Amino acid sequence: MSVRRLAAEQPADFAFTQDNLQWAEAQIAKYPEGRQASAVIPLLWKAQEQHHGWLPEPAIRRIAEMLGMPVIRVMEVATFYTMFNLAPVGEHFVQLCGTTPCALRGANALKDVCRKVIGDERHVTADGKLSWLEVECLGACANAPMVQINFDYYEDLTPENFEALLEDLRAGRPVKTGSQIGRSCSAPEGGDTTLHDASLYDGSVVGAWRKRFEAPTAEVDATEAPVDLARPEAKASDDKRDAEAEIVSDEHKPEFLSAARSGKADDLKLIWGVGPKLEQLLNEMGVFHFDQIAAWTEENLAWVDQKLGSFRGRAVRDRWIVQGGVLADGGTEQDAEDAARRDRGETV
Repeated sequence: MSVRRLAAEQPADFAFTQDNLQWAEAQIAKYPEGRQASAVIPLLWKAQEQHHGWLPEPAIRRIAEMLGMPVIRVMEVATFYTMFNLAPVGEHFVQLCGTTPCALRGANALKDVCRKVIGDERHVTADGKLSWLEVECLGACANAPMVQINFDYYEDLTPENFEALLEDLRAGRPVKTGSQIGRSCSAPEGGDTTLHDASLYDGSVVGAWRKRFEAPTAEVDATEAPVDLARPEAKASDDKRDAEAEIVSDEHKPEFLSAARSGKADDLKLIWGVGPKLEQLLNEMGVFHFDQIAAWTEENLAWVDQKLGSFRGRAVRDRWIVQGGVLADGGTEQDAEDAARRDRGETV
C-alpha cells in the first residue's frame, strides 16, 4: 500500500450539520459505554460525504473528540482505508478498476481517456467537476471494463462511450448508470441465452412432473391414486393458478405516453424490484414517470402485469402503484420499498 498523507491545504475547522450530527449521535448510541470507538468508520464516512467527497484533518480531530479517542488512532483508520480520500476530489470522482479482468478488456484505454479529459491521477479539473484514481477490483468483472463514479457503477465501457460519459457528467446532462450496452445485470452480452420460456415463471409448470408418472397408471382404480393428488389443497392450488392465468381485457389498458415528458424520464429503477431490463420494457410500453404508475387502478396494474413476460406477477407483488405514489411525491427508494412492504402487511 502506498503512503497516504493528508492534503497540504486544510480548512480551518469542521462541524457536522445539524442533521448529520443527529445521525452521528445515533450511530454512537448503538454501542455500549466504553465502546463508542466502534462508530469511527461510519462517522468518518459521513464527514467525507458532507465535505465534498474528501476527509479533512479538522474532521478527524472532531471525530476523535466525539468518540473520546486519541487523534492518532482516528488518523490511523483514515489513512489505512483507501475508501477515505485525504485530498480534494472532483464533484464526479472516477475510480477506475485496473485489475486483471478490466485490464484484459480495455482498462488501459480508459486510463488514456482519463488523462486526456481530466489529467493525471488525483488531479482535479479547473472547473472542479472531475478527478480520477486507479483502484483495485470493484467486483463487476463480468461487465469489464468499468468504473465507479461517486456511488454508481458504469460498466461495459469503451473509450468512446466513456469519454462521452465524462463530458455529459461535466455538463450536468443525465447519464445512464450500469451497463452502457444494455446488458441486463451480468447476463451474456446481447441478452439471456437460456430460460426464455415465460411459463417457467408464471407457476403453470408447478406439479407438471407428476404427469410423467401418472400416464402409465391412468387406468388404475381411483382408490389407488396417489394420496397427494387427492388432497383438497391440490385442487385449490390448481384453481388458484387458473385464476392467475386469466386474461385481463384491453378495456383496462392504462394510458401510455409516446415519449417522456420534456425528454426526461424518471428513473424507474428506483421502484423496488425494477431493474434495467424491466425499466426498458416499461419504457417500450410507454411508461416513463412515477405519476403514471401512481394513477393506475388495480385493473390497469393487472393489465400491465400480464405483459411483463418472465417478470409477470412482480408488479402486483411489489405494489407498484403504492411505490409510484411515494416516488412521485418525492420519496426515496427506501421510502418506496418500505411503503410496499407495509402494504403487504410486513413489519418495516
